[in-house]
Amino acid sequence: MRYVRIIRDLREDADKTQAEIAKILGTSQTMYARYERGANELPIRHLIKLCKYYGVSSDYILGISGKR
Repeated sequence: MRYVRIIRDLREDADKTQAEIAKILGTSQTMYARYERGANELPIRHLIKLCKYYGVSSDYILGISGKR
């Protein structure tokens, strides 16, 4: 699950807190933290929102492509 590191890095690079990203996704900070730890899988709807928010492809977040 390489995406857990990638979503954390994207968030930190954007200087956002877990709570701020959780609000964008419409979930709790606790649940978002579980995504970053890999305790819960990231739902597709949240993957899509993160791609749009950060301006990256799903392949990038999923670790399939190194290109943003």
